[in-house]
Amino acid sequence: MDDEQFAMLQTAVHDARRPLNRITMQAELIKLALEGAVPPDKALAALDKIIAGCQDCSESLSQIVDNFNPTNTGNNE
Repeated sequence: MDDEQFAMLQTAVHDARRPLNRITMQAELIKLALEGAVPPDKALAALDKIIAGCQDCSESLSQIVDNFNPTNTGNNE
């Protein structure tokens, strides 16, 4: 892997971490709701955001695989 490919990989991993950070924050909100500190409707909204974040992360990881697959035309070699 050359320096350019490594830089692209770093960017892709950074982008994949973003939804994971959102998922963590929303899980904390649900935890507060279960403790009674946050209304249940906020917990339900947080669950929707967690589901969306998981889908975003899955898409990001698929994109990483596609970008670094040596059999793809137009790849990063």
